[in-house]
Amino acid sequence: MLDSFLNQFWPATVDGLSLGAIYSLVALGYTMVYGVLRLINFAHSEVFMIGTFAALLTVELTGITSPLGTVPLIAFVLLLALVAGLVSGGTAVALEFVAYRPLRRRGASRLAALISAIGASLFLQQLFALVVIPWMFDRPKEGGRLPVQSADFVEPVNLFSIGPIDIRSDKLIIFVGAILMMVALDMFVNRTKLGRGIRATAQDPETAVLMGVNIDRIVTATFMLGGAMAGVAAALYLMRFEETEYFVGFLLGIKAFTAAVLGGIGNLRGALAGGMVLGLIEMYGSAAFGSEWRDVIAFSVLVLVLMFRPTGILGESLQQARA
Repeated sequence: MLDSFLNQFWPATVDGLSLGAIYSLVALGYTMVYGVLRLINFAHSEVFMIGTFAALLTVELTGITSPLGTVPLIAFVLLLALVAGLVSGGTAVALEFVAYRPLRRRGASRLAALISAIGASLFLQQLFALVVIPWMFDRPKEGGRLPVQSADFVEPVNLFSIGPIDIRSDKLIIFVGAILMMVALDMFVNRTKLGRGIRATAQDPETAVLMGVNIDRIVTATFMLGGAMAGVAAALYLMRFEETEYFVGFLLGIKAFTAAVLGGIGNLRGALAGGMVLGLIEMYGSAAFGSEWRDVIAFSVLVLVLMFRPTGILGESLQQARA
């Protein structure tokens, strides 16, 4: 076990950082919505799933059937990220209007909102499985199951090496792209007028209303930003794995939620840290114990964090902890 871990340490580190970057982007949606509304948006995983299909449809519409070189790949991934970000962001906003806003206006409990989130998640999964995917891609079920939808536009190239570490083009694009998006979001929240409104609403919504903040506008912006981050993650995910299915968001969404809790849910920079740490733990665990233990390790991390440090690595910052 130790020999296997040592032999795979550096490749596992590179894989862990690129996978963790995707977790971090999806975790941002969980942490932003929780910071503003104290709501765990379990339908966020389906926002990510819809983003992967938007990116895949873009691949098919452009007619690309052969791998792209590094520079064209960067440009194409930017296009995919833009399309998937807009579609996922729009989906998140629609979800807020349909599933959450009516409950907020009626003063419903957080439990009701949580149940609505779970129901919306299951509805979107089955809607895509039974209606959208067969219609969009004109592919019948195989043996009662929908086939995995795949794309083929990536040809990974070893760009350079740092000692024993080989840096591949696709993994570098994922890591750098995710970091840039998270830095941009952090600057937006901390330096813009709308960002100040988000932080004010997160800290004290009643006082924010008295100061003239439009809560509905802030909530819409929060869902839009979180959904856009999930869309960018979806584009990067499709580039790395080159396939998707209607169930793709379920497991990844839980892991992204684990990353948000690990970093300190409600903390944007904590989502970055939590995603990277979780990705590394997963890959190191796979190297040591085998890939079949990967999911077990990820969920063990969630249990341990909730038991011993429920505020996460960095704690809350978007919203101060309430009694």
